[in-house]
Amino acid sequence: MSAQADETVASAEPAWPRPLYSWYVVSVLLLAYTLSFVDRMILSLLVEPVRTTLDISDTQFSLLVGMAFALFYTLAGLPLAWIADRFSRRNLIVAGVSVWSFMTMGCGMATSYVGLFLARVGVGVGEATLSPAAYSMLSDYFPRDKLARAIAVYSIGVPLGSGIALVLGALVIKAILAAPAIALPLVGEVEAWRLTFAMVAAPGLLVALLLLTVREPYRRGRKAAMVESAQSANLVGHLMEHKGALGALFAGMSLIGLVMYGTIAWVPAFLSRTYPISITDAGLWFGSIMAVCGAGGLVLGGYLADKMFQRGYKDSHLRTMRLSIFLGGPFLVLTPLMPNAGIALALLAPGFLMTTMHGVGSVALQLISPNEYRARMTALYFFVVNLIGLGLGPTVIALVTDFGFGDDGALRYSLAIVSAVSLSIAAVILTLGLPAYRRSIERTAVEDGA
Repeated sequence: MSAQADETVASAEPAWPRPLYSWYVVSVLLLAYTLSFVDRMILSLLVEPVRTTLDISDTQFSLLVGMAFALFYTLAGLPLAWIADRFSRRNLIVAGVSVWSFMTMGCGMATSYVGLFLARVGVGVGEATLSPAAYSMLSDYFPRDKLARAIAVYSIGVPLGSGIALVLGALVIKAILAAPAIALPLVGEVEAWRLTFAMVAAPGLLVALLLLTVREPYRRGRKAAMVESAQSANLVGHLMEHKGALGALFAGMSLIGLVMYGTIAWVPAFLSRTYPISITDAGLWFGSIMAVCGAGGLVLGGYLADKMFQRGYKDSHLRTMRLSIFLGGPFLVLTPLMPNAGIALALLAPGFLMTTMHGVGSVALQLISPNEYRARMTALYFFVVNLIGLGLGPTVIALVTDFGFGDDGALRYSLAIVSAVSLSIAAVILTLGLPAYRRSIERTAVEDGA
């Protein structure tokens, strides 16, 4: 297609949707994302009752929490993103929310280890539909200089859902200790942990219906239709052309994610092992901090990135990620070294607030990803970041504790060491990647006619 024809296509594009409706779409997607994290994390807080009922080991349980979900979540994201790049993203999300909600209910109904494992696989596959399609949709609902705030608000689902899961899990644990079984009409006695899955899954089915009120947006900046082989070649070419920017973004985000997922996994245990505080109280405090401060940090990061971008800083999103390390990193490193739980929690709050500003990394990816394969780029991004962050974060900290110190009580030092090393390397990588990212975003802006 000629340059003149490209300009004609761009000028024929419809106006951006009304801001009020666009933010309504963000709120609905945020609700879905929040519920996805509640459904994802709730199992990890029901270790003892599930192990007791199904008579399984710690290793078997760890596979339910990690492998069954994470592996299939990341692998399924790639073909599902291919669908999102070609068909209705809204309908794909509706189907995914329905699937993961039913599969979450299935977790509570499982009577064997294999049944629970397969249900967790289903939860992972269902949730894999959401973010690649959601990011792609939001990029067609908001212009480039307002996209960071929109995706930041959507991303609040991560700390909010995780925080709700921690708080809910702590309350459920207390309930289970008080009443190991609950009598239901026509059913009889049912373990309390089984009802927990039904309670967290039911709202998802309502959200699936609410998503039907969301319209599939016009795909902006899309080139003329290409055959599949040409699109695949262009995707590989895009990866090679922007390897410097993408390498810095993927590596920096993965290392920050390693620290964040490791912190989420081990902070409740660190608090209960190090200070005179119960695991349930640790979950309540940490869940509240994560929900409030995590959400605040994402909004703050989106606001700063948009403002810097509007002022001409084309690398504003990577700069914001680096700033999140400089401001929040010291707090995360010092938190586990404090002499009492009160000071540790007081430092953890600003640590989470500042560090979660790194969430604008997903926006940085959207700005240098063509519409034709934006969902697939997002799925690839999640594949790398989740495999390293979610897959290795908790394990690296555990390995340092078990093999480095050989003492469960040394968990506090493992948290500090892994956070300090990983965040320092991430800051260096992001700094070195700034020039490459500026070149990529300028090149992409010219191609899109922005």
